[in-house]
Amino acid sequence: MKHDYIDKYSDIDSFLHHRDPRVKIISFVASVVFIVLSNPEAYISFAMYGCLVAILILLSKIPLKHLLKRSISIIPFVLVVAIFIPFLKEGATLWQLTIGRWKLTVTHEGLSLFWNIIIKAYLSTLCMILLMASTKFIRLLNALEEMKLPKIIVMIFSFMYRYIFVLQDELEKMKRAKESRSIDGGIWFNIRVLSNMLGVLFIKSYEKGESVYLAMCSRGFDGTIRTFEHNKLTGTDAFFLSAVVIMLASIRILCEGLRL
Repeated sequence: MKHDYIDKYSDIDSFLHHRDPRVKIISFVASVVFIVLSNPEAYISFAMYGCLVAILILLSKIPLKHLLKRSISIIPFVLVVAIFIPFLKEGATLWQLTIGRWKLTVTHEGLSLFWNIIIKAYLSTLCMILLMASTKFIRLLNALEEMKLPKIIVMIFSFMYRYIFVLQDELEKMKRAKESRSIDGGIWFNIRVLSNMLGVLFIKSYEKGESVYLAMCSRGFDGTIRTFEHNKLTGTDAFFLSAVVIMLASIRILCEGLRL
């Protein structure tokens, strides 16, 4: 099984990797909140937030190609949601598109809102990817538990991380079996086969979940995830958190004051 892509760069010796996971969670979540709540037309503030994210990337020493590759993959989903916004927002008309009997009007306000959503979504996604790439997933779960996140949510994330690779491997086996026993029968044939494969995968995952649950209960599992690593807050962690919050607040105050 190929299961190292989540923690592929989590062992790099960098300033960001050595920070307490709780501090990184607060810092990156605060960054996302500031980005999302920024003025829709504050493009200068977006550039400043982008510079802050770039500084964090440099501190992490994670290859830029890896971050861009994973962050760009989210853009198609954002486009599906935001593609019609330029045509729905009322305001000054920029141009009109005629498709048969339909006349679509692109407005300045709609186009501005469209780019606002794209930029905010991309910067927020980049922040979350950087958080995940610079922290081992187990330590991240441990930090969430220490921050008093409901245990049931932490447990769901933990089992998802442990067994999603098992399901992926099972799906690859089913795919190889399908390819070795059939030829290309067209798009509808492949869709029907894929639907059957997903149904079988659901049943297998349910059975696997039941067997794992019974095995854990027989070994005394009480719902608490125990690890050997414990997070310790240092002065450098406090300095990093303070610096990030001060920069975020400064960008917000500066751009709101100058209306950039």
